[in-house]
Amino acid sequence: MNMKLSLHKFVKEKGAFLVLVLVLFTSRSSFADWYVVPTGSMLPTIVEGDRIFVDKMAYRLEVPFTDIEIMQTGQPKRGDIVVFNSEKAGNRLVKRLIGEPGDRVAMFDNQLIINGESISYKNSENTLQKTEYLGNVAHIVQFIPVADARDNFAEVIVPEGHYLVLGDNRNNSADSRYYGFVPAIEIQGRAKKVLVSLDPENYYFPRSERFNKPLI
Repeated sequence: MNMKLSLHKFVKEKGAFLVLVLVLFTSRSSFADWYVVPTGSMLPTIVEGDRIFVDKMAYRLEVPFTDIEIMQTGQPKRGDIVVFNSEKAGNRLVKRLIGEPGDRVAMFDNQLIINGESISYKNSENTLQKTEYLGNVAHIVQFIPVADARDNFAEVIVPEGHYLVLGDNRNNSADSRYYGFVPAIEIQGRAKKVLVSLDPENYYFPRSERFNKPLI
């Protein structure tokens, strides 16, 4: 009896706090999330130690804590930075969306060819970087020489319900060249900006210049 009274008192006193916690967890599950980037596969766009904001309602609304879709809210587009739970990689990944369903994509010496047209690139002062133009999305890609770089692949057709993704750090990214096409159901949301950045090589000192930095 005393235990029931104590439990009732706890719920009564802490009810508002418990509701707040539930709302926060539900919101993070269904509407928005943040993700700590541990690798350099998206350099120079995203650097190790960035905490990125992910819009989980960009493409669909799901039942909290599940992958059950309630409604579709949009479609992933070429140039988007997407976060997805890769079953093949056994990990959560963040990459640049290159190919949409039905697209024909090839690569020759790190130059993308989409639907028979070569993508435009612009040289920069840094000889290892170029600006890549994916439709209306212009972004920097990086080409650091590495042994056995996968900088060529024959034309492939992106199947329905799947996407082709690459890292902006082209020669140092495990992406669709290694794990294949990404099923739409694995995509969790679109990365929109850097919330906070902590430098792991400098005692996690804050990089204030990257705070609230847009990614698109």
